[in-house]
Amino acid sequence: MEQAAIRTEGLTKTYRSGANDLTVFANLNFSVAQGERVALTGASGAGKSSLLHCIGGLDRPSKGKIFCGDRDLQTLTEKELAEYRNLEVGFVWQIHYLLPEFSAEENVMMPLLIRGVPHAAASREALARLDEVGLRARAHHRAGELSGGEQQRVVLARALVGRPKYLLADEPTGNLDERTGEMIGGLLRDLHRTHGLTSVYVTHNPTFARSCDRVLCLQNGELAHV
Repeated sequence: MEQAAIRTEGLTKTYRSGANDLTVFANLNFSVAQGERVALTGASGAGKSSLLHCIGGLDRPSKGKIFCGDRDLQTLTEKELAEYRNLEVGFVWQIHYLLPEFSAEENVMMPLLIRGVPHAAASREALARLDEVGLRARAHHRAGELSGGEQQRVVLARALVGRPKYLLADEPTGNLDERTGEMIGGLLRDLHRTHGLTSVYVTHNPTFARSCDRVLCLQNGELAHV
């Protein structure tokens, strides 16, 4: 049997809230196959983003294990987790978090520069990814000079510039109008295929969710197939 790209065992996340503990999910056991596109749905506050952050190595679960390939993220040091995030994961957020003082090209280059890639090589890769999302001509424009849809395409280019294995997106169409959201959704589908990704998307958009291979709903701390 082919190894799952992402697999969890007994995953639990609890936050301290005043004098009480708040458990957002408990004992989650699920897997994502290599090359699969999974939509993660559920009400606001259900814990979807917390789950995505744990898979992406941005947060640690309170209990349980997360395997990405054959690696248990719980066994990694903070330095190793940072390397995992930089080398293997592409992130797309509802808020773009682009650096306003830099151009689109420079924003896309950033993960490679952090990795130590020479400037010229990082620039070539950044321009190639911007071309892929249809923004090569806007490469030298700063974030504030771009529309919301263009900014989100820069975020996609930045997420993919390091050639990750996993794409994790939190409400990638959430701040966009319907038409632009559909365009970004189609672009996510095409980039998933051309880059051979395994993708998990948190979304409230039912149309986008239905376009994925599988839809999971996080409700009352448990995951259910939709």
